[in-house]
Amino acid sequence: MTYTDVLIIGSGLAALQLATHLDENLNVTILTKSNIKSSNSNLAQGGISAAVNTDDSPIHHASDTIKAGRYINHQDIVYEMTSQAPNIIQQLMKQGCSFDQIDQQLSLGQEGAHSHRRIVKAGGDQTGRMLVNTLISQLPDQINIIENAFVYELLHQNQKCYGVKYKDICEENHTIYSPHIVLATGGCGQLYPFTSNCKEATGDGVILAYLAGAIISDMEFIQFHPTLLYKNNKTQGLISEAVRGEGAVLVNQMGQNIMKAVHPLEHLAPRHIVAQTIYNHMKKGDRVYLDIQKIENFADKFPSITDHCTKQGINLGSGLIPVAPGAHFMMGGVTTNIYGETNIEGLYAIGEVANNGFHGANRLASNSLLEGLVMGERLAQRINQSTSNIDFLIEKNSKSQDFKRIDLPPINGLRDQMMNRVGIVRNNNNLLKMIDWLDSLQVEKYLYADLSEHSKDDIQRIFLYNLAFLITKSALNRKESRGAHHRTDYPFEQDSLLSFHTILEFEERRKQYEYITTKKTN
Repeated sequence: MTYTDVLIIGSGLAALQLATHLDENLNVTILTKSNIKSSNSNLAQGGISAAVNTDDSPIHHASDTIKAGRYINHQDIVYEMTSQAPNIIQQLMKQGCSFDQIDQQLSLGQEGAHSHRRIVKAGGDQTGRMLVNTLISQLPDQINIIENAFVYELLHQNQKCYGVKYKDICEENHTIYSPHIVLATGGCGQLYPFTSNCKEATGDGVILAYLAGAIISDMEFIQFHPTLLYKNNKTQGLISEAVRGEGAVLVNQMGQNIMKAVHPLEHLAPRHIVAQTIYNHMKKGDRVYLDIQKIENFADKFPSITDHCTKQGINLGSGLIPVAPGAHFMMGGVTTNIYGETNIEGLYAIGEVANNGFHGANRLASNSLLEGLVMGERLAQRINQSTSNIDFLIEKNSKSQDFKRIDLPPINGLRDQMMNRVGIVRNNNNLLKMIDWLDSLQVEKYLYADLSEHSKDDIQRIFLYNLAFLITKSALNRKESRGAHHRTDYPFEQDSLLSFHTILEFEERRKQYEYITTKKTN
């Protein structure tokens, strides 16, 4: 029997922060879907938001976060996160992370919807990569890293989680038991055709937790980043919001400022407003560009963006970078508290896969790295103090059905349907069409299969199709526009929904599914 004291699924910033803060007497295993450095955290360009300047404060930071989240954030958690931010920066500096400075003072950037300059950066636009490298270099010796491990099932019984099943690079099945199972699997950007996310960001953690009985919430809130590099009808990576913070302007092919009459903050308006504006222009056939001509020494300020644009054949001498919006961040996810604890004993979620209420309906720029760092440290404290073990009966979860063939269309078709019907702009008609299409494919039945007999590619399709259902169902249930969720048939926020959260529970859905399938059979 393979046993580990703590099992971490994922290798982004939240996972690494947790691993570096766990007691050295704990045996820790990290399962990562590809290699240890392949994560959204590693791609993060912007920085960490922290009120470290004398004219700023955690209260201002919290206020900006709640405004961006459209007031459905968990306010206590917001204040806890923002108050911890300055300490996190000091701690990282002591750990050897080299943040950008001017005259021996932190160089603070400005990003959309922030009332103050508070974005702490490293390497200009390489913050995520430098943080990941710093934490990886400091991982304790007792950490066992298993790469190319695709987790397809959480072992659970009696509201307790005690292990996982995964496939290795050769598609061989393995089982690991542990009293502490941590989901740090990131977001779900690969559910859409345009995304800033790494190829591993397929929302696996949400489905794994859902099947184990964890509560999933607020899945309708998918943030689309306004500015992904766009070439040959494809997005080719992220152009950081910090570029707009330094003075870049969004223009159409005629050089007209497309944000001027849309929002008082124009190009630094909240992301959902900027993304929707660009989307509307592209639907009309316009081309949209970031005009960077007013930014002095662009290549010095944004070295990796410059390098990326050059590799993609973009002539920065023209001063124009072609952009399009794409899926960027998942605000909803596995419901947790500030420590990452779920409603299932022994199961935790941290980072983007978790929904602790910090982001509300729309994440404030550069709050994601902060969240991962705070939650990783908090959960480590919790586990270090725990005396949990798995001395209860271990038995195989029963699967009621088995399917020798996974009869689902290719993922590209699903991505196109999600963008067209459950993308930046939504309405009742398109959401119902999406539900009907998914029902016609009977996507849920595959959740009851013995997945150990299927390939990683087939399991990935099952997860993505069912994740699409959860997002669509949540979007259908929220009959208003709020934050990143925009509906043309409900274009305004509803005060009566200020405390409303879309809750998805597998057991409830299973009963509905059994009723529907029994009715169809009869």
